Amino acid sequence: MKKLLFCAIISLTFLVSSCSTIKVSADLNKDTDFTQYKTYSYLGWNEESCQLMKEKTKKLIEAAFYNEFTSRGMTYVKTGGDIEISLFMVTDQKKATASYAAFCTKEHAGYNVSQTWSWGQGVDDTTYEACDYTVGTLVCDIMDSKTKALVWQGVGSGTINKDASDSQKAKNLPAAIAKIMALYPVAPSK
Repeated sequence: MKKLLFCAIISLTFLVSSCSTIKVSADLNKDTDFTQYKTYSYLGWNEESCQLMKEKTKKLIEAAFYNEFTSRGMTYVKTGGDIEISLFMVTDQKKATASYAAFCTKEHAGYNVSQTWSWGQGVDDTTYEACDYTVGTLVCDIMDSKTKALVWQGVGSGTINKDASDSQKAKNLPAAIAKIMALYPVAPSK
């Protein structure tokens, strides 16, 4: 029961605050003038990503990136954009552990005293429970289409809620992508 409750709390926490728990980072070529890029095209997903995600999820991610680039004044073209974008996802299985302490108490001089260690008056009965979860990392690589050089990479990493509904994903994924794209050198136009 405690394990089920612990796993439910973890799932609920990540579901409710999924975009606040995403960790983002970016790297860029400092010599690149990102304002010169006006069009972009997708190179597609790598094969591993295709096996990890449903087509609907990939489309949600692509739509979120489309909105982010459009807000920066860029136009999508099927091929031959000024920049080419490659997206991929990797996952890693993790394990969380929680401990629960049940304390035995003893009446001592009219007071109810709890002991957190065992020295003859109280007993600490600690139970440990483990819960498995998956961390997903989404990587956005941007290459200059003329030089084929990587000019920017944005990375977002967070816990994947495999039980999330399509409507929850449609709400949470754009916020996560926006957090990644907040590190892009060109800010959205107002």
